Amino acid sequence: MSYSFTGIDHIQLAAPAGCEEEARHFFTGLLGWPEIDKPEPLKKRGGVWFECGTHQVHIGVQQDFTPATKAHPAFHVVHLDELRDYLLIHDVPVINDDVRKDEGVKRFYLKDPFGNRLEFLEWL
Repeated sequence: MSYSFTGIDHIQLAAPAGCEEEARHFFTGLLGWPEIDKPEPLKKRGGVWFECGTHQVHIGVQQDFTPATKAHPAFHVVHLDELRDYLLIHDVPVINDDVRKDEGVKRFYLKDPFGNRLEFLEWL
C-alpha cells in the first residue's frame, strides 16, 4: 500500500445562516480558539473557521439546518475540570458523564450555540 492516513485535518459543524458572530463569541470568545481566515472563494458561502490545537473546526452554513444531537466531535482537553468550571461560571450548561475508570477517561458534553453536540474529554 502506497498511501497512509496521518489524522484528521478538520471537522465541520453545521449552523444556520447568519451564525458567524455567535460562533465567534462561543468558539473564540469563550473557548479561546483563534479564528482562521477562510480562503477568499469560500467566504461568500458564510460560516467561520477556528483552530483547535493542531486541528481546525469549520462552522458551515446549512440552509435547512438541523443540529447534530448524536453524531459529534470529541475534543481532548488537559485540565478538563477547569474547563468545566469555567464554562459553568459563564452559564454554559454541561452534561456530565460519569468517570469511567475502566475506560480511563472522564468527559462532559455540551451543546454549541446552534444545538450541535460537542464532547470534551481527558484521558486519565
